[in-house]
Amino acid sequence: MKRSIMAGAAAVGAALVLAGCSGGAGGASGGDPDTLTISGWSVSSTPEFQLLADGFEAQHEGISVEIVDYDPTEYNTLVTADLAAGSAPDIITQKEVKFVTTFQEGGQLLDVSDVEVPDDIGGAASYEIDGTTYATPYRQDSWVLYYNKALFDEAGVDYPDGSWTWDDYAQAAEELAAGTDAMGTYQHSWQSVVQGFANAQSDADILEGDYAHLAPFYERSLELQDAGAQQTFNTVSANQLTYQGEFGKQNAAMMPMGTWYVATLVSQQASGEADDFEWGIAPIPQLDETTTGTDSTPITFGDPTGFGINAGISEEKQELAKEFLAYAASEEAAVALAEIGITPALLSDAVVDAYFGAEGAPTDELSRFAVQTHETRPENPTSSRTAAIQNILLDLHTAILSGSSGIDDAIAEAEERVANEVE
Repeated sequence: MKRSIMAGAAAVGAALVLAGCSGGAGGASGGDPDTLTISGWSVSSTPEFQLLADGFEAQHEGISVEIVDYDPTEYNTLVTADLAAGSAPDIITQKEVKFVTTFQEGGQLLDVSDVEVPDDIGGAASYEIDGTTYATPYRQDSWVLYYNKALFDEAGVDYPDGSWTWDDYAQAAEELAAGTDAMGTYQHSWQSVVQGFANAQSDADILEGDYAHLAPFYERSLELQDAGAQQTFNTVSANQLTYQGEFGKQNAAMMPMGTWYVATLVSQQASGEADDFEWGIAPIPQLDETTTGTDSTPITFGDPTGFGINAGISEEKQELAKEFLAYAASEEAAVALAEIGITPALLSDAVVDAYFGAEGAPTDELSRFAVQTHETRPENPTSSRTAAIQNILLDLHTAILSGSSGIDDAIAEAEERVANEVE
């Protein structure tokens, strides 16, 4: 069975060259009815694309799946150019939810509402626009709390037990910083690390333009910086600190981060890039006690990654492309993804067993609960206004944590900018 990786465009010009070589509209595979092409990025270091391609080929004799490898930093720009040129792949991977409306409004995604996916799959709602589905999820990372058991033991602090609010987390961070040579926690520089939790747990809609709910989350972050319990935003930015290095080298005892880090930490400990220490995963701290405890469902955030179908695909290939979307969302594919450390959108017991089956992964029940049980609310609403609003909120984030603006002033400025600049 044929399997190949096509070199993707590195610039819009290269994308248009590909268009000229692909046989016109109908995708990069041209008119070959037995070949599906899929857009991807960093294929050599992102094995999920080839794994899904191999799995689908194994179920469909005579069918070939080719991956078009795009520059990850320019992915959406280059895919948009290829779609406009009629040279895009048959299946368009949705790398960021905030760009779904860009493709949909351009008429570039096929209606895939008839593709059947498991009822309990995560992230499906992010691909629905006005009652129509334009993509299906295969991956859904959510944010959890990583913690270093050795540093907790050294400081004499009890491990997280699933009952923590953010106040409990802040108290533990200060105790850990006082009882060890490490920081109590590490907060990366991304706006997600503050705003994602504030929006999800306050049930706030960033599209409405009211951001007062962000204030207590920024107050807590600044207090932890001032207490020396976490690195300052300016230090993280100026020294280009990495979250992998800060937690993996035991410079911090805790770290809020996405579930994608599980595979990275397991791999880095095996290679020696990270220190050898025992670690665990806990549910992310909660706004209040109404969603804490293992009898409740903690609220966190995260966006799915999914597959849509190029609206320019030939009619004879549409059904095959929809079969691929259904396969990628299936439990069989989810188990295969989990076995290589990818967090699938479907988290059945069999999938979670596979996820924690890797040597070096934590084996305790709370880690399993944290990964499997949560309400994951989207970081990015599916709207054409989202990207512009998030850029304004990034400015708010930088202004507050860098100390260039007070919290209330930064929030007021962001609300004014959204009202005046975003249509």
